[in-house]
Amino acid sequence: MFIINSTLILVLTISLITDLKERKIYNKVLFPAIIIAFIMSFYLYGLPGLFKSVSGLFAGIGLLLIPYLMGGMGAGDVKLLGTIGALKGSAFVFYAFIYTALAGGVIALGIVLYQKNWLVFKRVGRAFLALWLRIKGIKIPVVATDYSSVMYPYGVAIVCGTVITIGLRGW
Repeated sequence: MFIINSTLILVLTISLITDLKERKIYNKVLFPAIIIAFIMSFYLYGLPGLFKSVSGLFAGIGLLLIPYLMGGMGAGDVKLLGTIGALKGSAFVFYAFIYTALAGGVIALGIVLYQKNWLVFKRVGRAFLALWLRIKGIKIPVVATDYSSVMYPYGVAIVCGTVITIGLRGW
């Protein structure tokens, strides 16, 4: 278990640094961690451990696959959450995903407030109004907007969410 937890901390630390500096999360960090997860899970717990690790990998990838396909994040973010799942299992990665979403929202709000980008709040308000009107049966045209001004490296939120999960739920 020590090797798995140490690997997790190492992957989170390296991913945080590279995502902040270069906006990249490297396969050469993630793939060896996945292999370590599979080997150690099998070694410690046999086939059930390996199944837990593989299902955690797919759960982590699956949780971010749709946002990735919609262009909301990079492939490294998806693979990072998958790696976390491979190391800790699907239940852990689900909680990490929830706390990641919360941390991501707080970080995004902080960035918007820091940049004093009040236009984002206006756009969000319009989006909720449009949704409410559509629910009521009133059709209005949808206008595409550019939200790139509030993008940030999401690996930071994934690391925060994972650390929160460790703090609240344990290893």
